Amino acid sequence: MIPTPKLSFKQQQLIVREASIIKAVHKLLAQKGYELMTMDEVAAEVGIAKASLYKHFVSKESLAAAAMTDLIENTLTHVRALPPEMPAIDKLRGILQWALEVRMQGGLPTLPSDNKFLRESLLGNTRYISKVMDLNELLGGLIDSARTTGALRADLPIEVILLTIYARSCDPSVDYLKMMGLYTDAQIVAFMMSTCFDGLGVAPAPI
Repeated sequence: MIPTPKLSFKQQQLIVREASIIKAVHKLLAQKGYELMTMDEVAAEVGIAKASLYKHFVSKESLAAAAMTDLIENTLTHVRALPPEMPAIDKLRGILQWALEVRMQGGLPTLPSDNKFLRESLLGNTRYISKVMDLNELLGGLIDSARTTGALRADLPIEVILLTIYARSCDPSVDYLKMMGLYTDAQIVAFMMSTCFDGLGVAPAPI
């Protein structure tokens, strides 16, 4: 086994700074959204000059792509840490609940899908695409297992269920319900979980 070369102090500094930049981007994306976030604000949040920021990331699109890659990696870490014996449906519920709770804390940004430059940046980022494919495969396997046991509808394609779970994690209803101030964060998460997995129909009365 070839030993991993030791990083120099400068390389370690760069890694720490990039982590700080990504953390700042997550915060600003959650607070302001992609369109309103600026490179000046990111640099100010990190406490560095904008010129230094550009040494790490050449554009706002590359910044957002790096933040989304980091988010996917965190999600993969969470999914892989779930107990192997946990039923697939419970894992899916737990994954969505975790994502919603992270979002309620301002750590799960949603990005515009109609921004051409951002979309091209994400599609051109091989690391991001690779991680998304890994996550899709993991969740797709859980959905297939849950359908097999009857915990999810077998008549719905795996892709439809997968995209429904993704959509619920970034549902704008979360933001509106939070702004109304009528419900706690826990209640809002419970609402989203219920509408995703239980639907809107009235449950039949017990016999």
